Amino acid sequence: MAKTTKKETLDKKNTAKTGTSRSWRPNKQQRFVLGCLLVLFSIALLVAFISFYVNGQTDQSAVSQLGDRTEVVQNWLGKFGAFLSDLIVYKGFGLAAFIFVRLFFLTGMFLALELSLKKLKNIWFWDLFAIIIVSVLFGFFATSAPELGGTIGYELNLFSQDYIGKTGTLLALLFGLIVYLIFKIKLSPEKIQSYFDSTKNDIKSELSTLKTPAQTESAYNLEEFAVEEPDEEPDNIHLKTEDTQFEINKEALKPTISNSSEIDLNPILKPLQMNINPVTTTPVHTEEFVVEKPEEEDIIEENLASRLVADFGLFDPTLDLSNYKFPTIDLLKEYSTGGITINQEELEENKNKIVDTLRNYKIEIAQIKATVGPSVTLYEIVPEAGIRISKIKSLEDDIALSLSALGIRIIAPIPGKGTIGIEVPNKNPTMVSMKSVIGSAKFQEAEMELPIALGKTISNETFVVDLAKMPHLLMAGATGQGKSVGLNAVLTSLLYKKHPAEVKFVLVDPKKVELTLFNKIERHYLAKLPDTEDAIITDNAKVVNTLNSLCVEMDNRYSLLKDAMVRNIKEYNEKFKSRKLNPEAGHRFLPYIVLVVDEFADLIMTAGKEVEIPIARLAQLARAIGIHLIIATQRPSVNVITGLIKANFPARIAFRVTSKIDSRTILDTQGADQLIGRGDLLYTNGNDVVRVQCAFIDTPEVEKITDFIGGQKAYATAYLLPEFVGEETGINLDMDISERDTLFREAAEIIVNAQQGSASLLQRKLKLGYNRAGRLIDQLEAAGIVGPFEGSKARSVNILDLSALDQFFNNEQN
Repeated sequence: MAKTTKKETLDKKNTAKTGTSRSWRPNKQQRFVLGCLLVLFSIALLVAFISFYVNGQTDQSAVSQLGDRTEVVQNWLGKFGAFLSDLIVYKGFGLAAFIFVRLFFLTGMFLALELSLKKLKNIWFWDLFAIIIVSVLFGFFATSAPELGGTIGYELNLFSQDYIGKTGTLLALLFGLIVYLIFKIKLSPEKIQSYFDSTKNDIKSELSTLKTPAQTESAYNLEEFAVEEPDEEPDNIHLKTEDTQFEINKEALKPTISNSSEIDLNPILKPLQMNINPVTTTPVHTEEFVVEKPEEEDIIEENLASRLVADFGLFDPTLDLSNYKFPTIDLLKEYSTGGITINQEELEENKNKIVDTLRNYKIEIAQIKATVGPSVTLYEIVPEAGIRISKIKSLEDDIALSLSALGIRIIAPIPGKGTIGIEVPNKNPTMVSMKSVIGSAKFQEAEMELPIALGKTISNETFVVDLAKMPHLLMAGATGQGKSVGLNAVLTSLLYKKHPAEVKFVLVDPKKVELTLFNKIERHYLAKLPDTEDAIITDNAKVVNTLNSLCVEMDNRYSLLKDAMVRNIKEYNEKFKSRKLNPEAGHRFLPYIVLVVDEFADLIMTAGKEVEIPIARLAQLARAIGIHLIIATQRPSVNVITGLIKANFPARIAFRVTSKIDSRTILDTQGADQLIGRGDLLYTNGNDVVRVQCAFIDTPEVEKITDFIGGQKAYATAYLLPEFVGEETGINLDMDISERDTLFREAAEIIVNAQQGSASLLQRKLKLGYNRAGRLIDQLEAAGIVGPFEGSKARSVNILDLSALDQFFNNEQN
């Protein structure tokens, strides 16, 4: 009978105990392979994370479309890197995610080098602890940059603040840091004390080496030092030192000059002897030197620009339409005559309910005040000392339940005041008419470049902002909450305040029905591309050319500003009005251009990057030359309002939305989900959030205004934008047949069979690179087989079947 080994005996015992065979453990080769895989994965994570902070905003809209192979991402690790970065950094832990790189790297090294895994468990525990602490720290201090703390850090920070407040959250984070320093870094009071003691001793030792010469002992110990006036000159000088005695002979120190002389300080001037022989001197030949005096230029005492102003006056851009009359306020309808009606019983009832609800949760109020607005009443409360604000803010739903309100909004605290605000909708809201807003003194006397009257605030004040200072406006909200009315209010404000020579509109209306009334003022206020019939753009294919044309206009205007040596359009126009710029050199009066897009989500769906890139370029650069953007959308998601666009639109208007996520997407804060609709909006320009009831203007009112303006004398045409010539139109269509690619006929057959002309199709079918497939498409266009470039759409195919294609090649050979 064969002897069993010790290992087999142990295996049998384990099998008898557990009833199963021994669990699988990787051998040496498998551990090494797994370790190398983890090390390489950590390097890939590092590359993806760094790329996220470089190109993360441009890839944000492409993360949700990773299945689309045509979608291009900027992440250095491709779509996989963009997905990992979005999952671990943006939706995860922010900057703290870099600790995962260290974890996977160390785990791989431990496995590859066959080190003990006990220490690795300790590393994983404390690194995961550090990830959570660092993520919440960034979520606490960097609320305006969510990519630093990640979604988890941001949400954990908010969750903690709801229960223990900001101070408690900060103390908890400090406690976590102390725990990490003590248990992980082994920091102790003894180490800190020893560090300071060693630093103190080093300072003392350095100071002890720095002594003055009076404090140092001499190399010689002078026992006797006496100065006497000798009667006779001693022969020798004896200097006695401690060890030896040196004798210095004085004779050796005497000067070497035997006869001394005294120095006479009075100088003696000796006469200069000049031996001049008139007979032997030779005449010096001098060349003729003529100095010609240049003629001085005539000086004009009077400034030419001031003389032109004195003769002709300042340049008036409104001279072509000097008889233009602004629309009258009577064209607008007055919806409410009595103003805001204050229901004292409703105010008293709501006040008592708020006080009782807070008292039920042991929150006492020292003072309460009500401010009645058109649609919302603001109750300002001052809590008793010692009451935490977060406790009141967490009772938002309870207060709404007790008031039976549609939705309340708590502002804790109100910026600039020591109070907490509770906004409660009125039972009978008052409509804010456009007539009351336009006729207010605040709007009529506004000294702004592009004043916009949005509506009225809670304190019933007309809310007027300057579009030129914004400089761009982003409007978003759910369907039917007032975006189109808000756009009409913006355009009406500018029509009542600016002359046709001072402002032009570029209107984009994918819905085709919202902005059509403004067609009547095409030759007064609208701008369009040359050779186009309608000034209001409803075809998404034409939007790309219009946006690129605006980019060309922007570049042309910057060239004019550079030549005029000014910084912005306001200084340029003032200089042009003062006749300091010559029109013959290309200078002209520059009107403001306002681009209005009614439904931006539809453009992003149909055109994508072709729309996003020029929009982002205009938003970044166009403010100085007077091009301002107003973009409205009903779908405020991150793939529509991308990070690249959102970063350049500091002014935001949020109408009512359905979720808190949409509110954060628009405003970077909550609140828009608590609005009551029907024109109720929140406005922010990077600072405080202001609640405004948007002014209501109906379609008949807009029609009256456009009829009034359209019935007056107008310009010959609408304001023409520069013509845009795309890159694809620059192809040389006269291509030599001999220069065609060897795969030209095969590519033509593939295109004709598919009836769809695109470079990506040739890449897949012929397994080509993008450059060669692009050249084949250019050659097919030159031959007339496919049509011209049409944006994101595939090219049209001009040949119907293969028989027609054969006939085409036969005709070419003949």
